[in-house]
Order: sequence, then structure tokens, then C-alpha cells
Amino acid sequence: MIRAMAGASVAACASSLPAWAAQDADGADMARFIAALPKAEYHVHLEGTLEAEMKFALAKRNGLDLPFADVAAMKASYRYHDLPSFLAIYYDGMKVLRTQQDFYDLAYAYLAKAASQNILYAEMFFDPQEHLKRGVPMAAVIGGITQARQDAEAKLGIRSQLILCFVRDLSAESAMAALDAALPFRDQLVAVGLDSDEKDNPPTKFAAHFAKARAAGLKVTAHCDLNQKDIIAHLRQAIVELRVDRIDHGGNILESPELIAAAKARNLYFTVCPSFSGTVRGEAPPVDVVRGMIDTGLTLTINSDDPAYMGSEYLNEVLVKAQARSALTKAELVMLSRNAFNAGWMEEAQRAAYLAKLDAFARAEGVAA
Repeated sequence: MIRAMAGASVAACASSLPAWAAQDADGADMARFIAALPKAEYHVHLEGTLEAEMKFALAKRNGLDLPFADVAAMKASYRYHDLPSFLAIYYDGMKVLRTQQDFYDLAYAYLAKAASQNILYAEMFFDPQEHLKRGVPMAAVIGGITQARQDAEAKLGIRSQLILCFVRDLSAESAMAALDAALPFRDQLVAVGLDSDEKDNPPTKFAAHFAKARAAGLKVTAHCDLNQKDIIAHLRQAIVELRVDRIDHGGNILESPELIAAAKARNLYFTVCPSFSGTVRGEAPPVDVVRGMIDTGLTLTINSDDPAYMGSEYLNEVLVKAQARSALTKAELVMLSRNAFNAGWMEEAQRAAYLAKLDAFARAEGVAA
């Protein structure tokens, strides 16, 4: 209502309002700013964008029965307390993905949602081992996603690339078989990654896979999930021994000055997902990952992770909550978006165009960043 008052600025009007109203006005302005901010996203699992409504539609199309009466009952079942309990729900949900059309619909739905939130560019994870073991061919998985990427770019203007993730709690042999099956589609991939249950599955388990992917011209990233067993050792392996090109999550680096220095020396980017992995918990008092990384001088981006299983909170909603939780200024939000465009594995001309859009937005908003 404040904006409807002719000739008065939000700030001027807020000064005469009660504290709660001024806070609402500030929050609404910040939400508007975040919605309009040009953005990129790197830590989003396509299978984690499989909304309950689409699960029912795909199950019906594929002649599958689901053990839920309706969408509300399915969403009510999304109860987890740690990474393994989350993964059990996540992997069970993707069983409805059977055909190339299914993967097209999944990827296009995410890209349409992302484009509606002013995400200009995305690099998306997928987990082919889970589909191969159900008899779904790699050609169907990558083919459907690729067609969706092409159509979304043509129709919606959002550009995207694809990252093949190894499911780390499956065997190294299974991961290598998936990589070999994917290499004929090398031109549709930008990188390989590493996700799923980290316990007793260190990054070095996949050293040969990373080497083979790099030999094929692919980038390498790896999840270092928050507060996991041996997490500092895993971070050291990823950063120092394997020299991955990005780290996904990685908040526990704040517990290691040595690794902070190593990451900063390499200008290593972290794809942080504060909705699920926002707080370092250990012997010391809890640490907010986003604020801690910014204040330490690490280079991070903010991402949504698995939004369909996290209250359907996509990047704008994640950023709104992160802004309040981590006391982010508008200049810091612009900085985070700049980090994201700089983190992307894209052509330099494309990066320059995105950064120019971000600079124009910052100037229009009066933000020096």
C-alpha cells in the first residue's frame, strides 16, 4: 500500500509507520529486488525438481500406481531429518521417470520455472545411474533433457548446461559404466559431479572417473555435504588432491583455516544451498554458512538444491529467506549474482553479456556493487 501513495518514497512513508509495517515494507522491497535480480543457478538436481503433481501425471502415463491418495498426501510424506532419510524419499520419487518424454517434461518444467524467476542461465545435475539400473537408456535420459534445454532457450530465453553426477554410495564400477554410456553424448554435457550419501564414500573413490572426464574435456565438481563424517578430509581431497573446479555445499570449510586459504588461492566457487545446508554444527557454536563464507572472503553462489522436496522453494524463495537469515544487503545480493555468472562454465562473450545485464540492473537500483 505504501507504493500507492503518490509522491512519497517508501523510506519516507515508512518513517511514520509502526515498526512492524516498516519491516513489511522493507521485506516487500527486498523481495521485489530479488525477483528482478538477474540470476544464475548451479546447484539444482533435476530429479529434485520433480513436483508431486508431475509425479502423479507421469505415473498415470506410465501405468504406475503410487501409494498416495493425492498430492497433499504425497507432500506430507516428505519428512526427513538427515541426508540418508532425504535420499530415500528422493530416489523413490524418481521411479516414475521412464521415457524420453518424461525427462523432457521434467527438465522443461524446471527451466520454465527458472526463467519465470529471472534465472538467465543454469547448470543442472542429473543422476543417470538411478535410471540405468531401472533399464532406462542413457539416450532417453540425455535426449529428453537436451530437447527441453533447446526448446527452453528458443521459447523462454534461458540457457542451460548439464552435469552428470555420480551416485557416490553406488559402486565405482557403476559410476564408470554410467560415464562410459554418457561419453557418446559428450557434446551435451559440461561437467561431471558427485552427489548422494557421503558417508564412507570419499571423493578419491572417483579419482579415475574425474581423470577420464577431464580427458574428455569435461569440468569436475563434487558435493561436500554439510556436517558429514570425515567432511574436512573430504574437502581436502576435493580441493587439494583432486583439484575439483567447484565445490557443491562445502560449508564445513569454515572450520579449517588451511582449506580456506587453499580455496581462496584458487578462487574456488562454492554452490551453497542454505535451505538444506545453511548451518555448520559441530563442537563450536553454530555458524551461518552464507554469512560465514562472505565474511571470510570465500566465493559462493546461492542455489535451491531439490526444491520439489523442500517446500517448492525455488531460487527466489531461497534468496528471500537467505537475505533475512544472513542479513544480506542489496550490494551483497548483487555480489552473489556476480559470483554466479563468473562461476559458470560458459563462453566469455556469454558471461560478459550476463554481467552487463547485472551491472545495468545494479545501476538502475542505485546499488554500487
